[in-house]
Amino acid sequence: MTCGTGLRFIIDLEKGKPTCQIGKALRVLQALGLKLQIVSHDVGNGTDGDRDSDRDRDSDGSRE
Repeated sequence: MTCGTGLRFIIDLEKGKPTCQIGKALRVLQALGLKLQIVSHDVGNGTDGDRDSDRDRDSDGSRE
């Protein structure tokens, strides 16, 4: 593989194996020309539109 991983790793990554190494997964993304972006969904930052905040809901998901 051009990203330095083996076929077994690619198969496991595609299947969503929870213990795949993040460094290898990032190399695969880079080889595919993809970029991973982490976005915060903080309440009040103006980026989450009309979404309800977690603090407006009880633990069962219903409104307070």
